[in-house]
Amino acid sequence: MDSADKTSIIRPMRSEDSEAISWIYSGITKKPVEADFASVVQEHVQGKDSACFVAELDGKVVGFMISYILTLGFGIEKSGWIATMGVDPRHMGQGIGARLAAEIFKFYETQGITRVYTSVRWDSTDVLSFFRSLDFERSDFINLTKTLG
Repeated sequence: MDSADKTSIIRPMRSEDSEAISWIYSGITKKPVEADFASVVQEHVQGKDSACFVAELDGKVVGFMISYILTLGFGIEKSGWIATMGVDPRHMGQGIGARLAAEIFKFYETQGITRVYTSVRWDSTDVLSFFRSLDFERSDFINLTKTLG
């Protein structure tokens, strides 16, 4: 039986998942992760306003989604924000990302949250397509940035 015939298990993220998440993130970006990446993942896992899940296949983490609740936003009610997500490139196209998102959405519904946001680079067409497949739309917000230093 190949991995396409198996179903991944979606579960809450644990601190010890940070190494596998780092590996997946690096595999997607084709760059090494920052030195503090694992500790940042662990902070999200332990955060009281975080909603972080992993997909596990045969006991190995093959996908992740890190999100959090934002209670004080500019002109928006309490909302969910997907900060980042990823699926091991060897397991992309098998619905793992959609299953992770479904779990995040269920969690947010239990918290009374009715809107979930994310931010995507305009030229990341694959990521944009993924979120559009989940019925995300362009929001009324514009991302702003300022370079310091």
